[in-house]
Amino acid sequence: MEINQIIAHNVKFYRLKAGLNISQLAEAAGISKSMLSQIEGGTTNPTINTIWKICAGLNIPYTLLLEDSDLNKPTIIQKNKILQQHSADGHYRIFNYFPQSIHRRFELFQMELDPHSQYKSVGHSSNSEEYVMVIAGTLWITVNNQKNLLKKDDTIFFNPTNPHTYSNETNVIAKAVIINNYY
Repeated sequence: MEINQIIAHNVKFYRLKAGLNISQLAEAAGISKSMLSQIEGGTTNPTINTIWKICAGLNIPYTLLLEDSDLNKPTIIQKNKILQQHSADGHYRIFNYFPQSIHRRFELFQMELDPHSQYKSVGHSSNSEEYVMVIAGTLWITVNNQKNLLKKDDTIFFNPTNPHTYSNETNVIAKAVIINNYY
């Protein structure tokens, strides 16, 4: 999708989500109603300053209007192109395939934990659930002082608000898929 089409779709989506008509958003953004109509129609490419004004009028981050959210086309995400995040000691690694966005109320990660290592999570948003599926190795997950053993193809879900710990007590790397769902 071309950038003007992406912006057109997102401006209309966020305007409707905010419960605003075109006149109200144009006034809040300090741009003309005709300019906003052209932007939503995808017939013009707005300047950076115009995008900033619209975002200010909608009270949303600038990047949300530029996010391609076309759910009708397949999107391939390759692990080697994802920014790896890791713990301070480097033994716990996560790859965020699908970050949370206004169009997506979940995050999907692949997690790797080295042999004889552990990672302590400080906890997440109070309005969330965590789902974990082990895809390789064995993983211990401690939640609310209860230690849970998960082997390959086992799953667990829990409230991640409180601290929780992932442990690998074996000689092979443990891998898991983690979904954090936000409600």
